[in-house]
Amino acid sequence: MSETPADRPIVLLHGLGGTAADTWQSNGWMDLIADAGRPTIGIDLLGHGTANKPHDPAAYLDMHRHVLDALPDQPVDAIGFSLGAITLLRCAAEAPERFARLVLTGVGANVFEDRGHHEQIVAAIDGNGDPADPFTRYFADLANNPDSDAEALRALIHSPSERLTPSDLAPVTMPVLVLLGDGDFAGPADPLVDALADARFTELRRCDHFATPRSMQCIDEALGFLDALPF
Repeated sequence: MSETPADRPIVLLHGLGGTAADTWQSNGWMDLIADAGRPTIGIDLLGHGTANKPHDPAAYLDMHRHVLDALPDQPVDAIGFSLGAITLLRCAAEAPERFARLVLTGVGANVFEDRGHHEQIVAAIDGNGDPADPFTRYFADLANNPDSDAEALRALIHSPSERLTPSDLAPVTMPVLVLLGDGDFAGPADPLVDALADARFTELRRCDHFATPRSMQCIDEALGFLDALPF
C-alpha cells in the first residue's frame, strides 16, 4: 500500500534562539496538526531547548546532522522557520529521500547572502544593543529565556559553516512552499525560489520576520500545502 500524506509525520524546526515548544506548540501549530490527524515531531536545534548546547563554534559546523539523526525511518513533511528553514535545506540537500514536502518560512535571499546581522544579534544577547530597536529586543528576550544558553548561541553564530549556494540545492527536488512576510528583512524570496526545482511562493501580508510563526496566513498556507488542515 502506498503512503498517503496522512501517514507522514510533520517535522518542525524553529529559528535562532527559539525552541520547538515556544515556536510551534505555543502558537498552535502542533494542536492544529494533531487535530488533522497528523503526528508531529518538534526538534530543538543544537544549542537550543532540550538539545545539547556546546560552547565550541566548531560543534555547529554540521548541526543539520543532529536533525537528520532525529528523523524517523520513513519520509516526512517538514516546516522550518528562519534558521530552522536553512537547516532544513541543508538536511534535504544531503538526504533528499528523507523528505516528501518542505515549507520554508522566514527565509529568502538571506539563505545565500550575509546580511550582517550576526554582530547585532551577539550585541543583543550580551545586553549591549539598543533596547528600543525591535530586532535587538527580540533576541535579547530570547537570550533571557530560562531555556536559553547565551554562550551556546554565541558559539552557533560564530560557527565556521559556509553559506549555502544555489548549486547546493540541486538535490532538493521535492515540492517546496516558500512563505515570506512583506516586511521581512530576509527577502526577496526570488533567489531562493529560483534555486529550487519545484517551488512556489506566497507572500505573507502585513507580516515581518518575527511575526511569521504567529501569522494565521502562514499557518493556513503551510498546513494547506501539506494537506494537514484540521477541516
